[in-house]
Amino acid sequence: MRLILVQPQLRHLAGTSNLETIGHLLQSAHVDAVDDDLLLLPERFDLREEASPYEEDVASLARSLGCHVVGGSHHERREGAAFNAGVVVDPRGNIVVHYEKLRPYALERQFVSPGNRRGALTVAGRHIVLLICADFWFVDLLLGARPPPDVVLVPALSVTRKTSPAYSRALWKHLAVSRAYEFGTYVGISDWAYPSELPALFTSGVGGLADPTAIDPDKFFVPIGTSGVAVYDLDFEVLGAFRRDRVDRGFFWRSPSSG
Repeated sequence: MRLILVQPQLRHLAGTSNLETIGHLLQSAHVDAVDDDLLLLPERFDLREEASPYEEDVASLARSLGCHVVGGSHHERREGAAFNAGVVVDPRGNIVVHYEKLRPYALERQFVSPGNRRGALTVAGRHIVLLICADFWFVDLLLGARPPPDVVLVPALSVTRKTSPAYSRALWKHLAVSRAYEFGTYVGISDWAYPSELPALFTSGVGGLADPTAIDPDKFFVPIGTSGVAVYDLDFEVLGAFRRDRVDRGFFWRSPSSG
């Protein structure tokens, strides 16, 4: 299984085709995906509130790439309320999971209600948990995951009140590494690149992969980089060995059989 993360320059303007921008980025990177690969899109890359066109476009992308696509999110309006919601689509274009942001942050609660659809699925026997942006900061949402995750995917639209993205990048990096090490899981984040166009705050560009099996400290977290696309090989045999070692030393809450 490979994980494809993206961090494009996007625009927060009505009528903007951010998915077209992402598609061009993937084409330029010559991404050659297969069935069990996972592509993670950023939070709110789609600014439309209608579910059908958003879902159709994510399904079309999954069919064209031939892999699973975790469709970031959009603000979906239904039954008089709006939710920060997304879908996962399989390589044949079938929606296999709906998920929502469970705990929107304070400013966001002016526009969307807390969701109740937790994001989780299994691909090639590996358990994947989806946490939209700020949800990743609440550890109880991972503690309650059953079965425990082999991969945690975070579609993000990171924002900062600082004049530089460095502050937010450091916080997200340390959080991702801590979660990966504590839970024995890969953590992948796709985000809007810095400085994408937003009405007020700056984006931070915090995308990358946290790998708990890395030995070199410089590779605990590998950012997506300036190309805007990165492909990571996920080695679950090495991850299983890492978990068993942690169990043997009394530092891990999962049983050896889970690895």
